[in-house]
Amino acid sequence: MTLIDTHAHIYDPQFTDDFDALLVKADEAGIRQIWMPNCARETIDSMMALAERYPDRCLPMMGLHPCYVTETVEAELAAVESWLSRYPFMAVGEIGLDFYWDLTHVDRQFEAFRTQLQWASHYKLPISIHSRSGHDRNAFTEAADLIEKLALPDLTGIFHCFIGTLDEAQRAIDLGFKLGIGGVSTFKNGGLDKVLPHVDLAHLVLETDAPYLAPVPYRGKRNEPAYIKLIAQRVADLKQVTLAEVADATTANAFSFLKNFPVSNH
Repeated sequence: MTLIDTHAHIYDPQFTDDFDALLVKADEAGIRQIWMPNCARETIDSMMALAERYPDRCLPMMGLHPCYVTETVEAELAAVESWLSRYPFMAVGEIGLDFYWDLTHVDRQFEAFRTQLQWASHYKLPISIHSRSGHDRNAFTEAADLIEKLALPDLTGIFHCFIGTLDEAQRAIDLGFKLGIGGVSTFKNGGLDKVLPHVDLAHLVLETDAPYLAPVPYRGKRNEPAYIKLIAQRVADLKQVTLAEVADATTANAFSFLKNFPVSNH
């Protein structure tokens, strides 16, 4: 059985002391690849070190995370553009909108998101979208509105950490996106138990968002790629299919994004 973790910050300092053990556990759980979204300039070096050390296992994205958008956004975007122009990343990410903490830099977030959507279209790369709501603003809706408004060619990707409604799931699918399903699917009040039974496996990929959002029974502890199997089992239970069916479908869905990425044996 092969599984893909389509979103994990395994370059995070929380993994420094036991990274080799983390990879061994991932292997034992059948995790074939771990996709690494970038956050900002400060995370590039550690992410790229893993990408170079494990080129077929740890696949890097390049982007500016909305939570890292501040007055320095122009310099941050310049670094993203420089890397995208000279290195074969598997996606642009993680990018998007975050209204959870405050709205101080929302205008800058929109500019950064718009710019990076255009780069993704230009380079024909999928995107990993972060959309976290707050302050009575729906980040998924506003992200989807911008994507529809721009109508860029060749734009596809994943709505990372999808926790929306069935209507929102269908809207994402209609836009040509997959839904990234993670640890929240295992939470008692996560809400996805009302959505996933009605969404075809063809539209799902799996993720951990490690070291964050660990699934039950590890909720509140450090998350890691090996826990993808718990998420896959939760999806299987909700959809009343086998774990193998979930693994086969979500892995095929993930591999469909790698058409332009030079990774071996995918």
